[in-house]
Amino acid sequence: MRYNQIGKSDIKVSEIGFGCWTMGGPNFSVDNGAPIGWAGVDVDDITAGIRAGLDAGVTHFDNADIYGNGKAERMLADCLDRLGVNKSDVVISTKIGHIKGTAAHAYEPFHIRHQCEQSLRNLRVDAIDIYYLHHDFFAGDGQPGNLQGAAETMHALQKEGKIRVIGQSGYSDEGFTRSAEILNPSVFQSWANLIQDNFIRPGSAVQALMDAGDISFIAFSPLGKSVLLDKFDPENPPKFEQGDVRSNNKTFKAEFLTKLKPVLEKVKATHGPTIEDLSSICCRFVAGHPNVAGVIPGFRNERQARCNIRGGKDPALTQGDLDDLRAWFKELQISG
Repeated sequence: MRYNQIGKSDIKVSEIGFGCWTMGGPNFSVDNGAPIGWAGVDVDDITAGIRAGLDAGVTHFDNADIYGNGKAERMLADCLDRLGVNKSDVVISTKIGHIKGTAAHAYEPFHIRHQCEQSLRNLRVDAIDIYYLHHDFFAGDGQPGNLQGAAETMHALQKEGKIRVIGQSGYSDEGFTRSAEILNPSVFQSWANLIQDNFIRPGSAVQALMDAGDISFIAFSPLGKSVLLDKFDPENPPKFEQGDVRSNNKTFKAEFLTKLKPVLEKVKATHGPTIEDLSSICCRFVAGHPNVAGVIPGFRNERQARCNIRGGKDPALTQGDLDDLRAWFKELQISG
């Protein structure tokens, strides 16, 4: 397993980490009712997956308060405790921003403090290793929930020892630009994969921000929520249960799967035909970009965990491999 430093901090993360979104189970947005969760998981399956990851050198676990509204944070703590893991030996990140409770805006300073304390309690830790603002939808300047107030609160929590590293999870060039100026994070987080590499693509605006500010990048969805593993038949596209975020995702529809199929066949012919081969290529493609410190594929069980781990064991891709993959997927690129 390779390990990479987060910005200028003293924290290093395993190049392959584990995203914990699936642990929260089915969930819906309180704002618009949209599905924002996953099908339910079994705690024994998750524990077995974490054990496999730890055995392979995985040290990074990424969570958020919105994942099952605290359920995923508590499940991660339970699983680590069951395995006898000293939490100071791993890197645990979590996020604030999508749960606003009774506040007018999730980024009101008092609410950030409240959610930080709740996450500390859920995770059963004294300090959160990496604490992210979960999105870049801030209130207007001078209004409760604005970026300036959120940044001041995050830095105060850091000085108090409740968080070690400040991060920004976001979805737009503009959001990352404003955050870099005011929040001054050590790490960005967003999607990055073969069909969505807009933030880490050489020459991109966010890549320039990271170069200038010595900011690292943690990539979620390196497998495209599993669509890049060639598991789905275009003639019989998958159906997901209510509350599963994939149910409204166009990449799981027949039209996109039909276009994706021949491209994946080219990848399989070059790099190997199995799901494990594809998972490894997906993770190594993302990890091969400048400033990417880690990728955090999700998992539901030991089999999926072991599949994810391959990317940390196989050799890093060459520049030629990266260029070929980017060219093959050029016509399939989407931004969000």
